[in-house]
Amino acid sequence: MRLSRRALLAATTAAASLTSAPPAQAARPSRRRTGFENLAASGYAQLSGRRCGVVTNPTGVTRDVHHIVDVMHADERVNLGAVFGPEHGFRGTAQAGGSEGRYDDPATGLPVYDTYLKSGQALADIFTTSGVDTIVFDIQDVGARFYTYIWTLYDCMEAAQLAGKRFVVLDRPNPVTGRAAQGPVLHREFATFVGRQPISQAHGMTVAELARLFNGEFLTTPVPLDTVLMTGWRRSEFYDAWDLPWVPPSPNMPTPDTALVYSGTCLFEGTNLSEGRGTTRPFELLGAEGLDGRWAAAANELGLPGVHFREAYFAPTFSKFQGKTVGGIQIHVHDRPAYDPVRTGIALLVTAKQTWSGFGWRADNWIDKLTGSTRVRTMIDAGASADEVVAGWREELSAFRRIRRNYLLYR
Repeated sequence: MRLSRRALLAATTAAASLTSAPPAQAARPSRRRTGFENLAASGYAQLSGRRCGVVTNPTGVTRDVHHIVDVMHADERVNLGAVFGPEHGFRGTAQAGGSEGRYDDPATGLPVYDTYLKSGQALADIFTTSGVDTIVFDIQDVGARFYTYIWTLYDCMEAAQLAGKRFVVLDRPNPVTGRAAQGPVLHREFATFVGRQPISQAHGMTVAELARLFNGEFLTTPVPLDTVLMTGWRRSEFYDAWDLPWVPPSPNMPTPDTALVYSGTCLFEGTNLSEGRGTTRPFELLGAEGLDGRWAAAANELGLPGVHFREAYFAPTFSKFQGKTVGGIQIHVHDRPAYDPVRTGIALLVTAKQTWSGFGWRADNWIDKLTGSTRVRTMIDAGASADEVVAGWREELSAFRRIRRNYLLYR
């Protein structure tokens, strides 16, 4: 028997409604706390007297993996009136490019509203309909411009301003560190939901820092914004420096290792190669029919810092080349601080085109939306090396880094 997504959602959350709700998180002795942990430790001071709605997904959890919506709903100090689900949905039942729609959450009874692909006045109207006066955002990001949750943040901030709502961001670590911004900066004429505004491909910021950047640089009228910061996060730290559980932010982001390579290898979505969707190592496995060990050999010859490439063969269970065995590479990062995911992604595009006559871009030039301009595609087509492509965005990246510095909150 096949269950509908709604039936599946009800089944997977029914247990929560039959047990006592988890208690609010008490102050932790650890020097490290997430934004939600600091909010809870304060007795929800920033939400006092407010009727709140939460923009979140399955990553909005405590260290003992209770969802913050369940925790807040059970706490009499919080007046929680609605939940807003992004791409993949609040409880995470939808695949890429999907959402859960409007429904009442079986575990809490709260109305859940769908924000996916909604923005401007249409999203502001949803906030108004919900009856809340404060929008709270808590979603784990992965550090790449084309990961849609940061644009859900942007769209919700803009809509909250239009609807006259206050906005609160609960911060979480950037899992791939906040050391530096890398990669090309989006050109405004290429703005889409995988890049609304001109930031770099790997932004090196937390969601609270991005919210401050959006408010200060891009929103026509700033929204009343409050950021609840982390305690103890350092910009040089990878995700495993914290004792936080990893909940996949989306179905094809299963581990922090995926996030580490994603800001570079997601570019293969813009090609006719598989980016590893439908495998257990998405974005770490890349390939196509006709590719062989010459690609891995060419990539290894470049001596890229922090990474080795292994000849690999795999059969995706869905997406490109579903059910077919393809050849390609697996990325093995052996020195995370030295590894540059964006430069590596460009080098892999260049060497794939050099070693496989079947290489091609997606017919809709999706690569231009991912990179933020035509430059990467046209330079690679003209025979440019990876270093030449990277040099092409140096000036605009330097300008973004200067702007970015004004909004950083951690050392």
